[in-house]
Amino acid sequence: MKKADKFRKEFLKTMIQLATAGFGLTAALAWNEAIQAFIKKVVPVGTSDLFSKMIYAFIVTAIAVTITYILGKMLQNEEKKEEKK
Repeated sequence: MKKADKFRKEFLKTMIQLATAGFGLTAALAWNEAIQAFIKKVVPVGTSDLFSKMIYAFIVTAIAVTITYILGKMLQNEEKKEEKK
């Protein structure tokens, strides 16, 4: 493979990673705002700010653990499929 082709391939891979990370950050920020707005609606007015932040942290942690678990299971299933081939 020529150096130019190798460079182009690595450049493209890096650009895809950067774009994916950028969109991931944007999605995370959007969810951050949505969850915070939801908590403000649900938690009664006058409740401590600390309590609201703890609810927020719990919700975000639960979502992160659930998604990580699901993605891990999906990866295990794909690896099992590859082993059978």
